[in-house]
Amino acid sequence: MEPCRLSAKDLACRRGERLLFTGLSLELGAGQALHVTGPNGTGKSSLIRIVAGLLRPFAGHVEHSGSMGLLDERLALDEHLPLGKALRFWEQVDSCSDPAMSLATMQIEDLLEVPVRYLSTGQRKRAAIARLLNGGRNIWLLDEPFNGLDTQACEALEALLALHCGGGGIALVASHQSFTMDGVKTLHLPEFEA
Repeated sequence: MEPCRLSAKDLACRRGERLLFTGLSLELGAGQALHVTGPNGTGKSSLIRIVAGLLRPFAGHVEHSGSMGLLDERLALDEHLPLGKALRFWEQVDSCSDPAMSLATMQIEDLLEVPVRYLSTGQRKRAAIARLLNGGRNIWLLDEPFNGLDTQACEALEALLALHCGGGGIALVASHQSFTMDGVKTLHLPEFEA
């Protein structure tokens, strides 16, 4: 995996007239993970979207080297296609030649003929994680990745995070759920006092 890094300097996020956070800085290098916590409405998802380049910060800037993969509530799978076809679209976009390992890891091989719209929340999330794995990205931006997953799938995701960072990747994880991983740092976003 190519060397990667992710940094944000003096970020501020504003939603309407409300300032969610200000002066937020972070620095992550290869092999590091950051768990972003905080009450609802404090800007965890907004931070992920700012880092991904999908939302402009009110102030500050983000820099990164390495490719980024995003997993959020928009799972980016065509609802009308069988899961296998929906995943093949992304395999072609990402030039993934061997998706079998991700399908087995997330235990979705038996679901490939099922239209995405009929999958449960947890099955959809597992499929989106498989899509992320097949993308081969250095930097994972994960917004509430454990939501909807059963205990076994949560453990599999924790193991994948450890493998990803152990191989030199970076993970930025916004989640209400705690997870176990050696060396993970925590950034708590408090409710902003104007």
